[in-house]
Amino acid sequence: MPCKLWLALSVWLLLPTSEAGRQMPKLAGKKLCADSECSHPILIARAVQDYYPGDCRFIPIRQGQLVYVYAMLKDRGNLFWAGSVQDSYYGQQEARIGHFPSSVVEEMHPLMPASTEVTTTKWDFYCY
Repeated sequence: MPCKLWLALSVWLLLPTSEAGRQMPKLAGKKLCADSECSHPILIARAVQDYYPGDCRFIPIRQGQLVYVYAMLKDRGNLFWAGSVQDSYYGQQEARIGHFPSSVVEEMHPLMPASTEVTTTKWDFYCY
């Protein structure tokens, strides 16, 4: 019985510090996308420097990696974009869309115009 109590207490103490499964503050109220679902990439960019995320809303990026950009957050001067990293070997990194500073990448290939303004939702900044 003391072991079960200790385990339950340990889990309870760890839950509030975990970012997974919780709502994080919004980075912006609107975003620019290629379509209303933000399902098509706007451009392909190459990372000019490493980026280590501060929390689960962001994705890690290594210098030289290709990033498919799906959205440009609008309210903060286009400081953050949302995209997915493509590693040199397909399948080497899990496909996950996250945010990153636009300053850590350079635009390589425009794919579609970012002409659709979309309101962000809480799910855009939710940590799974």
